[in-house]
Amino acid sequence: LSRYQFPYSKFDEIPDHVFDEINIKLDQVLSKSPLASIVIAAWNEEINILNCIASLSDMKTSIPFEIIVVNNNSTDNTQKTLERLHIKTFFEKTQGCGPARQLGQEHALGKFILMGDADCLYPDCWVDEMIKVLNQPNVVCVYGRYSFISSPGFPRWKLSLFELMKDIISEFRHVNRPYFNAYGMSMAYLKEPGLKVGFIKINRRGEDGQLCLDLMQYGKIKQVKEKRSRIWTGTRTLEQDGSI
Repeated sequence: LSRYQFPYSKFDEIPDHVFDEINIKLDQVLSKSPLASIVIAAWNEEINILNCIASLSDMKTSIPFEIIVVNNNSTDNTQKTLERLHIKTFFEKTQGCGPARQLGQEHALGKFILMGDADCLYPDCWVDEMIKVLNQPNVVCVYGRYSFISSPGFPRWKLSLFELMKDIISEFRHVNRPYFNAYGMSMAYLKEPGLKVGFIKINRRGEDGQLCLDLMQYGKIKQVKEKRSRIWTGTRTLEQDGSI
């Protein structure tokens, strides 16, 4: 993970060669005729989105894909970071992940939509593993598992136990309420029904689970359990809660 955790705190600190190296890889993996579209909403993520895109630039897949990042009315230098990267970018003034992701899926060219978060890091098999399950008969939406990057006060051994308990609970919850397990940090669905149901248009959390719930009328919801496809995220949500 360390290769994607750049030691910068603001846009002005990022040297040109970092953008150049990421863009060289993006030019090699991105397609103008994508089958899959990775859609990310970003609000005040000028450094995190750099880390995220750097991880996506190392994706190993035969599935042609594109990356779309929607700047959700950021007040920092998120837009400047996005403009230096060879990806598609759009601006959504209405605050909220729902409106931002809706704009992203409306501009997506792929048959499959993969949702990601700007503060997450993605393994190079993520696209393949998500699409593999999504391609199963009658499946309309899938969601993956995630792990936390350790930080002061949150050592990996504690996080590992927390993740184990979280995964066990999700197994039971998946039986009747899989939408409570579906998080936009690692989720994929078919674009056609996704456009039919759409995202909520207000600034409210839970737009990812709501989309999953609405998609259930079109097919099955599956969980992607492959360990190597787990994504990585920071502990800031745990820090806001105070503890594990």
